Amino acid sequence: MFSHIMLGVSDLARSQKFYDALLGTLGIGPGVANKNRFFYRSPSGTFAISTPINGEPASHGNGSTVGFAMQSVEQCDAFHAAGIAHGGTSCEEPPGLREGPTGSLYLAYLRDPDGNKICGLYRVPR
Repeated sequence: MFSHIMLGVSDLARSQKFYDALLGTLGIGPGVANKNRFFYRSPSGTFAISTPINGEPASHGNGSTVGFAMQSVEQCDAFHAAGIAHGGTSCEEPPGLREGPTGSLYLAYLRDPDGNKICGLYRVPR
C-alpha cells in the first residue's frame, strides 16, 4: 500500500544520528544522503527524513504515528532504548503488552527529537 513515509525534521544531522541508531535495531543500514534528505530502505518500503523543501519550519502531525514492524519483544525494547539513548522521549504508556480485538500487541511509543510520534509494534502470535 505504501511506497514510502517521510517525516520533516528541523536538524538533519541530529535526526540522522537518531534514525541511524533506531533503525539499526531493525537491521537497516545508515541513511543514504540525498540533498536535504536521508533515505532508509528495506525490502518492504522506504522511510525518509527531510528538512522541509518549502523553507517553512518542520512540525509533527498531531494524532499522527509512524509504526515500525518488529520481529520480537526484544527487538521492540531495543528499538525504544536506542531512540531514548539518541535524543528521543518516551510517550504514551511504557513499552509493553496491549490486548485488543485483533490480539496481543507489544508496543513501544516514543517521540523523535522533533516530536514526531513513532512506534515499534510486535504482533504476538496467537
